[in-house]
Amino acid sequence: MFDLATRDIKYLPGVGPQRASVLNKELGIYSLHDLLYYFPYKYVDRSRIYYIQEIDGTMPYIQLKGEILSFETAGEGRQRRLIAHFSDGTGVVDLVWFQGIKYLVGKYKVHQEYIVFGKPTFFNGRINMAHPDIDSASDLKLSSMGLQPYYNTTEKMKRSSLNSHAIEKMMNTALQQLREPLPETLSPAILAGHHLIPLTDALANIHFPANPDVLRKAQYRLKFEELFYVQLNILRYAKDRQRKYRGYIFERVGEVFNTFYSRNLPFELTNAQKRVLKEIRKDVGSGKQMNRLLQGDVGSGKTLVALMSMLMALDNGYQTCMMAPTEILANQHYETIRELLYGMEVRVELLTGSVKGKRREAILAGLLTGDIHILIGTHAVIEDTVNFASLGLAVIDEQHRFGVAQRARLWTKNVQPPHVLVMTATPIPRTLAMTLYGDLDVSVIDELPPGRKPIVTLHQFDSRRISLYQSMHKQITEGRQVYIVYPLIKESEKIDLKNLEEGYLHICEEFPECRVCKVHGKMKPAEKDAQMQLFVSGEAQIMVATTVIEVGVNVPNASVMVIENAERFGLSQLHQLRGRVGRGADQSYCILVTGYKLAEDTRKRLEIMVRTNDGFEIAEADLKLRGPGDLEGTQQSGIAFDLKIADIARDGQLLQYVREVAQTVVDADPHGMLPENEVLWRQLKALRKTNVNWAAIS
Repeated sequence: MFDLATRDIKYLPGVGPQRASVLNKELGIYSLHDLLYYFPYKYVDRSRIYYIQEIDGTMPYIQLKGEILSFETAGEGRQRRLIAHFSDGTGVVDLVWFQGIKYLVGKYKVHQEYIVFGKPTFFNGRINMAHPDIDSASDLKLSSMGLQPYYNTTEKMKRSSLNSHAIEKMMNTALQQLREPLPETLSPAILAGHHLIPLTDALANIHFPANPDVLRKAQYRLKFEELFYVQLNILRYAKDRQRKYRGYIFERVGEVFNTFYSRNLPFELTNAQKRVLKEIRKDVGSGKQMNRLLQGDVGSGKTLVALMSMLMALDNGYQTCMMAPTEILANQHYETIRELLYGMEVRVELLTGSVKGKRREAILAGLLTGDIHILIGTHAVIEDTVNFASLGLAVIDEQHRFGVAQRARLWTKNVQPPHVLVMTATPIPRTLAMTLYGDLDVSVIDELPPGRKPIVTLHQFDSRRISLYQSMHKQITEGRQVYIVYPLIKESEKIDLKNLEEGYLHICEEFPECRVCKVHGKMKPAEKDAQMQLFVSGEAQIMVATTVIEVGVNVPNASVMVIENAERFGLSQLHQLRGRVGRGADQSYCILVTGYKLAEDTRKRLEIMVRTNDGFEIAEADLKLRGPGDLEGTQQSGIAFDLKIADIARDGQLLQYVREVAQTVVDADPHGMLPENEVLWRQLKALRKTNVNWAAIS
C-alpha cells in the first residue's frame, strides 16, 4: 500500500537534498503527504473567456473580453480611485484602481476591445475587479490546462528558485507517482451520505482542477474532512469525560436562592439572564457534570448570574468558589458579592496570595468544616493546601487567563468534579467557541441591564489634541475619571514604554490640577496595585496605562477612555478596553486617536468600532479581518489541529454541519467499537500523533 507519510520528499524526482532542506525549514514539508497537503492559495483560469452575466461572488481569477465604456474618479486624498466601466454586452463590471491613476488615465482607450483578467468581487451590489491585468484583444492565448494553481512561497525559497511554478511541477510529479488510489480517510457511509468525492480525486483536483466545478467539490471534501476530525476529537473527548465523571445533582432551588431573589436582587433580571439561569439550572439537575461557557459583554450582569448559580449549590448543601485572574479583580468580586448578599447568612471569604498567617489558617479550616460557603480568590484557590468539605460549583472568570491544567486541578479537589461555569467578557463567535472550547456548552447574555447608556465611540486624528484635552477637562471638572491607554507590543517594547513615559509627563503638564497615575506590565505587582488603587478609590483622576487594564477592573466613575495609536490594536482588544468605561449611569465616551495615514483594513476596524457596541458583531468582524490565529486572548494555544484549508471565519456553516455529523458518530459508537467506523478512529489516532496541540483541546 502506498504510504505518503513515509515517502521522503528528497527522493521525489526534481527535488534532491538541497531543495528538500529548504522545504523542510520553510514550509515544514518532509514527506509526499506534507507536499500534497500544501494547498494553493488561488487559481487562475486562463482556459476560457467568461461572460459578465455568468459571474458570481465565488469565482477565482477569470478573463473577460469587452470594451471600456467610460472612466470616472471618486473619493478624495488617499481614498481617491479610478473606475472604468467595462462591458461585453451581457452586463457591466467596474474596474477599480487605487494606485498609479495618473499613469493609467491616458493608457487605455474607450471603445477598444481588451482582455481583462482579475478576481471579481461584489461591492455595494456591483461587480468589481481591483487592479486587473488588461491586454489588447489581439494578444489572447487560451491555455488548455484549466485553472492554474498558485502557491505561497517565502523569500528564502525564491532565492533557491523554489517559486510557485516550481512547486506546481513537484505536485505534478508527486501525483504522477500515485499508481493506485490512496486509502480512504473517511468511512464509506460518510462519503456516500454527504456526497464527498474520493480522497485521491480530491487531492488531484485541488492542485490541478479542470474547471471551477471540480475545484469546488475538491475543496468541499477536504474542508469537510478537516473540520470533521477537529469536531470528532473534541466530542469524543467530552463524551469520555461525561462517562468518567458524574455530576452532583442539585435537586432543589431552596431558601437561600429564593430569599436572595425576593429581598436582595438589585434590579429585575433581563430576559437573557433568566434564559441563562434556566440553562444552568437544567445542567446542574441533570446528573451530568456541567461545563458551561458564559459569554456576555462587559456590564451585561454575568457576576449576578454566577452568584445566583452559586446560591443553587448552597441550597443543596455544597460549597462554591470563584476564581479571578488578578488580586484586584478577586477583591472586586468579593466586595460586589458581599454587597449583594447583605443581611443574608452566607459566609463569603477572600483568599489571595497576600492573605497570610492566622487569617489564612482560619480560612483553610473554615473550608474543611464547611462553615465557609463561598470562597473567592486568585489561582491561590487551587493550591494543594486548599481543600473543601464539599465543593459543588466552581466559577472561573476570564477563562483565557486560566490554562487547561488549572481547570483540571479543580477537579481533583473532590471525589467527583464540581460543576464548572466559565465566564468571559471576550465575545467569541460561536464557530470559534465550538472549536476552542468544544467541550463547553455555550450560553450568551446578549442584552444590557436597563438604564445603561451605550458608550459613544469617536475616531479623532492626533492633530486635534486641543479639542480632545478640552473635552477631558470638562469631564474631570464634572467629577469623572479618564483612562489613557498606550499600546505595548513586544517587538517595539522599548519605544512603546518611552511613548508611555512621554505621554505621562505630557498629561501631567496639561492637567496640573489633576493627580495622574500610571500602570504598565513592567512594574512590580505591588507598585502596580498601589497605582491601580489610587484610581479605583478616586484619588487619581487620570490613569495612563498600557493594555494591562483591559480585564475586569470596575471604576463606575470613569467615563472617558482615550486610546492612543488605536490603529495598533485588534478589534477585540479595542472593544475590551472600551468596556472599562460606561459602568455607571453617566454618558461615557471612547476616543480612538490615530494618525492620518491608515491602511484599508485599519480604517475598516475603526469604522466598525464607531458603528457598533455589539461585542459579537465585533468578534465576527475581527475573525474575518484577522483570522482565528490571533484572536485576542482566546487562543494562546491555537486550534488543536492545524487547519490547512478550512477557514473558521468563512466556513462557519460547514463547521456546524460537520459537528452534527461527528455527534451522530460519537452517539452511535461511544466506545469506538463498530467496524464501519474503524477508519475514522484510526485516522483520528494518526492525526493526533502528527499535528495536535493537546493544550488546546483539553
